[in-house]
Amino acid sequence: MKAEIIAVGTELLLGQIVNTNAQFISQKLAAYGIDVYFQTVVGDNAQRIRQAIETGRSRADLLIFTGGLGPTQDDLTKDVLAAYLNRGLVIHEPSMAKIEDLFSSRGVHMVESNRRQALIIEGSEPLANEAGLAVGNGILADGTHYLLLPGPPKEMKPMMEGSAALWLQSVLGNEQPLHSRLLKFAGVGESNLEAKLIGLIEGQNDPTIAPYASEGEVSIRVSTKASTSEEANRKIDATVELIKELVGEHLYAQEDIPLEEQVIRLLRASGRKLASAESISGGLLAELMTSIPGSSGEFAGGVVTYTNEMKHALLGIPMSQLEGPGAPGAISESTAALMAERAMAIANADFGVSLTGVAGPSEAEGKPVGLVYAALAQRGKPTEVYTMNLRGSRQIIRLRAVKSILHRLWLAVR
Repeated sequence: MKAEIIAVGTELLLGQIVNTNAQFISQKLAAYGIDVYFQTVVGDNAQRIRQAIETGRSRADLLIFTGGLGPTQDDLTKDVLAAYLNRGLVIHEPSMAKIEDLFSSRGVHMVESNRRQALIIEGSEPLANEAGLAVGNGILADGTHYLLLPGPPKEMKPMMEGSAALWLQSVLGNEQPLHSRLLKFAGVGESNLEAKLIGLIEGQNDPTIAPYASEGEVSIRVSTKASTSEEANRKIDATVELIKELVGEHLYAQEDIPLEEQVIRLLRASGRKLASAESISGGLLAELMTSIPGSSGEFAGGVVTYTNEMKHALLGIPMSQLEGPGAPGAISESTAALMAERAMAIANADFGVSLTGVAGPSEAEGKPVGLVYAALAQRGKPTEVYTMNLRGSRQIIRLRAVKSILHRLWLAVR
């Protein structure tokens, strides 16, 4: 079964709210084996909603609407669809009683427009809305299924997992659910990863392989349809093994977790601790590490030494290292190494990492924007320093630098 999600609301087109409903619905439909081929956003305009219905019906078996079921005159979804199907709108008495009881219990006068929330299309199945007042609709007409849901996520989500889920299950044929596994990679860009996997990607059939990129990390989703989880895992496992043969050195997880969480897990498993000293990243690395619940057992802490005075006062780095004729400067390999080593020593940790460089917008110490030195100190081993020449905005440079040293740390800890 092919589906199209039609989100109704001018506020979506204006960017006043984000359409998170489509993401949630797509995830739920995948579990039923329903393929979402299109997502449409249309404003509160009867003519354009009708056009969206006509277009959607030409290319999908199931149209799911969110929004436009409320009490106001611009809530048009039911009206337009009813007219398109040449059907009337009727009051669903249980929903009407619920609305009346709510206003009565609050001692508030109910205006006539609230009756619109109890309307359903003739011949449709009413879908209970436990979190709100607008009743949902499920209807089959001329071979196309239509599902009408409210727009507010706090109402739509419970319905999608409750009454709407029951209706969908009742109309499904022998659809097999979609099973997916997310593979997470670090230390490699999307284009390089795709180049290494191009043979698998071009020859894919079942399971399918789809890459996704975010700053500093790349993901690959391996998906298949199968009747059981056991069957799906057998098919996915075989594809994952082929992927590991080609790019296994970059694969840090087979689930949707960030690199910093995997580093914390590995530190925890080995009983070791990390400390950090940051300059260019301004505490971003520490923020990512402490965003993982329970990370205090593995992340001892970090210092943000943005100025030379702070590097000297907190880390004990000699001013002669940082300033003056012949000094390497704050943005140097040797200073990065000292920062990592001092952070590790102060915290009595097993690993110390540091970042120093130029995020922009202009040069510093005569060094170009994007130049970053990252150091990794390990108890009992020589300190390693990595030189990076990064591009992008200040925030992108900082994030890429942090993810890069986390990748080096992951390699060391594992």
